[in-house]
Amino acid sequence: MNNQSNTAMANVKQSHQPLADIAQMVIDEAKHQGASASESAISRAQGLSVTVRLGEVETVERHRDKSLVVSVYFCQRTGSASTSDFDRAAIKDTVRAACSIAKYTAEDECNGLADADRLATEFPELDLYHPWAPGVEQAIERALECETVARDTDARIKNSEGASVSTQESLEVYANSNGFMGSMEATRHGGSCAVVGETESGMQRDYWYTSARDVADLEDAQTVGAKAAERTLRRLDARQIKTCQAPVIYEAPIASSILSHLISAIRGGSLYRNASFLIDHLGKQIFPDWVHIHEQPLLPKAIGSSAYDNEGVATMTRDIVKDGVLQGYVLDSYSARKLDMQTTGNAGGVHNLTFDSGGKDLPELCKTMDKGLLVTELIGFGVNNLTGDYSRGAAGFWIENGEIQYPVEEITIAGNLKDMFMHVAEVGADVDTRGNVRTGSILIDNLTVAGE
Repeated sequence: MNNQSNTAMANVKQSHQPLADIAQMVIDEAKHQGASASESAISRAQGLSVTVRLGEVETVERHRDKSLVVSVYFCQRTGSASTSDFDRAAIKDTVRAACSIAKYTAEDECNGLADADRLATEFPELDLYHPWAPGVEQAIERALECETVARDTDARIKNSEGASVSTQESLEVYANSNGFMGSMEATRHGGSCAVVGETESGMQRDYWYTSARDVADLEDAQTVGAKAAERTLRRLDARQIKTCQAPVIYEAPIASSILSHLISAIRGGSLYRNASFLIDHLGKQIFPDWVHIHEQPLLPKAIGSSAYDNEGVATMTRDIVKDGVLQGYVLDSYSARKLDMQTTGNAGGVHNLTFDSGGKDLPELCKTMDKGLLVTELIGFGVNNLTGDYSRGAAGFWIENGEIQYPVEEITIAGNLKDMFMHVAEVGADVDTRGNVRTGSILIDNLTVAGE
């Protein structure tokens, strides 16, 4: 092992050393087989998931997975292969398979590892690892409690799609022949419940879930069950509405989809293929001038936190939209080279994408809107990334005088994302932190709501 390898190994915790040794073995073997560069990504995960329905256990699943992905480069030719067998002979065979594939691929001048000067050199403690090992009986009891609370809330709850409890812990090690070696250990736990309500006018269903790195940060089973029931009951006796132009509030759990459309439009792959409605918009205003959207990759305990991306490139706190102006794209090394730019540390996606919110909670946002549509569910996917045209089925509630009047269904929301971005009026303080995109409810001034 050379000095560069020794330096890389120093970044790895002692308990992660067995996987780090395998990662280094891959790099050494690839060099031995003639590759000019190589990288290896190793993961090991285990967990428990239980599901109950109508008071009975439906599934109990323990899983234990591991995988090794090898990528090799022969100048601008690349090949990849994978295995779940970590024996030395299997690793050599996997590297050999990747090398064989590379010899048949076309050269691409943008192929290659991330530039060495972009690789992470600091690895702050992000507090992502909080193991929880409930027994099967304990997990079942928690799921049953959740479902029972939901079913017993109201006589109109007639059926259940079930409740679940899950826990997972994982260890990932990434290494490449530019001398990078990094490891990340993380946990994610959760619980969910979905129930069906019924009246003479028909049936409705809704759900709720909780998710966190640390079980202490989860909502308790009773809260999840009660919210699932409440959300289902409020949707009963839904109506259609006549087609109109109206302001629309996207409730926080689905408001993240608006930011997902933004990221799709500024992702490197869309840009270099000329398949985005935001081509050549860097430095231009795309939101109102109060809007601030940014990445926060180093938030402790957050779902999207990481000190480096899937190529070992250091992540960074950065603005994507500031004062309404597009500040940067979302690039990995390959797409950056295609665009003659630098990687932004986003191989694998964004990290804790955050839409800064105002001070109003959802009821206050409804009062601000006064009259319009509150959307709580989106159906289907009718978004054209090339033109920005937007059309999605939806369900939610009609608001008048700042208050919910009745539930609505079988409607379609239509517009163009460019216009939608520019007509974002407010972002609520009810920020949903359960995922990688962190935003409150989003109020958009004017959209077409198609109904009867």
